[in-house]
Amino acid sequence: MKSSRTLRWLGVSAALVAFLIASGVVDVRVSLRDNAAQALDWFGGKGDSTPQQAKAQAAPFWQEGRSDASADEPAGGPPSFADLAQHVSPAVVNIRTKRTIKPGEARMHNPLEEFFGPGFGQRFGVPREIRSLGTGFVISPDGYIVTNNHVIEGVDSIEVHFLDKTVLQAKLVGHDPKTDVALIRVKGSGLPHLPLGNSDLIRPGDWVVAVGNPFGLEHTVTAGIVSAKHRVINDPSSEQRRFDDFIQTDAAINPGNSGGPLLNLSGEVVGINTAINPRANTIGFAIPINIAKGVLPQLKVSGHVSRGWLGVYIQPIDDDTAELMGLANKRGALVSKVEPGGPAEKVGIQSGDVIVEFNGEPVDEMDALPRLVAKTPVGTKVDLKVLRKGKTRSFQVALGELDVGEKLAQAGSQESKRNRAYGLEVQNLTPEVAERLGLENTKGVLIAGTTPGSPAAAAGLHPGDVILEVNQEPVGSVEGLHERLEKAKKGVLLLVRRGRSEVFIPLKRGTE
Repeated sequence: MKSSRTLRWLGVSAALVAFLIASGVVDVRVSLRDNAAQALDWFGGKGDSTPQQAKAQAAPFWQEGRSDASADEPAGGPPSFADLAQHVSPAVVNIRTKRTIKPGEARMHNPLEEFFGPGFGQRFGVPREIRSLGTGFVISPDGYIVTNNHVIEGVDSIEVHFLDKTVLQAKLVGHDPKTDVALIRVKGSGLPHLPLGNSDLIRPGDWVVAVGNPFGLEHTVTAGIVSAKHRVINDPSSEQRRFDDFIQTDAAINPGNSGGPLLNLSGEVVGINTAINPRANTIGFAIPINIAKGVLPQLKVSGHVSRGWLGVYIQPIDDDTAELMGLANKRGALVSKVEPGGPAEKVGIQSGDVIVEFNGEPVDEMDALPRLVAKTPVGTKVDLKVLRKGKTRSFQVALGELDVGEKLAQAGSQESKRNRAYGLEVQNLTPEVAERLGLENTKGVLIAGTTPGSPAAAAGLHPGDVILEVNQEPVGSVEGLHERLEKAKKGVLLLVRRGRSEVFIPLKRGTE
């Protein structure tokens, strides 16, 4: 009974709505976004918004995209890479290496050792041969091939496999562990080869193609985009870190791709595929080809790379250091120590200087300086611009030759001691203490310990550190140190000797 009444009511309501529409009382163009409150009103509901209010609430406050934007998109998605792959593949080679491991050297796992004990087979003086795979690409018709240093380092033989099944023996011409670039050569003429592009011109979002031999699968082609530039991926304490300037790409790179080309859509090499993030499948890294261009001529002529040397220990500038040094920003490389007898010391560069320009090029961050110095030929006279206690000074330096290299001073995360407001405990350096600690002299004040949870501990100071300066002024006694610490209202900038290195450490004042 109730259902029949409901149906009759709905029928009458529908007829009424139809009549109103036909009479022009109701505008059928009201959008669905406006209907909720209005529909309740029409059918006896309790909506409290007027049609005008609903329209105002639904008005977009953003920029709408064009309705016909899809007309600009190429049909079928991105262009095919088939022609590019066909063109470059003859110049991409599979590199197979062999290395003999002698008894006593690092060994691969031998399953028989589980039954016969460690070193089974090695104890009988049986050498073991290790084979590995990599990729390379030909850069000249007379057989010069670029690959990664880690592909060929320490191997006994190098075998190069071409796309047409030609197999040639290669010889090592030169290698550079710091940039992970190597140059090898096969005998030949008229070989297919690839042009080297300009990696400075590529931008995040540009298409790139990788060709290589992942897991021995020869001439595998993968495509993606440049995800980012100027990536630093090595550990901060690594010597190689200062030459890190990688291209990041999501083109698939796997073991075996190392040494292969990363190409732009013109078929030019813009990078050398080198590393992966093992925890991700779309994060790979390539050495910019412009870095390789800087070392290849030296590798061809001498087999190794000779780099410029400035003779400074440097560190980055954080917010606290910038504040305590009165710097306007964190730009530059902070000199924590000057190498005795080095090029920088000879012209008057001092600890505490901030190098902001090298030979006309800005040094916006610490990592930029070692790369600029290293690519400059030995003996070159370069202009340096530094900040020293708020003033800009200029120097001209003749670069020496890098041997052990510029060191990165690192302010680790260790501990320190007591002075109530700082949690720092110190003592004077006696000749006996200095000798016991292996120190060169008795300059400075020795840190004996820190209070756990104190500003000194948080700053990374620890027993054995020697405080040489407070706010860039030498300090030679416990009394002098305490006097300067007490005068500082917010904190101080310490120059600390740690082992053979010296590093600036900002120390904030705590509550007493």
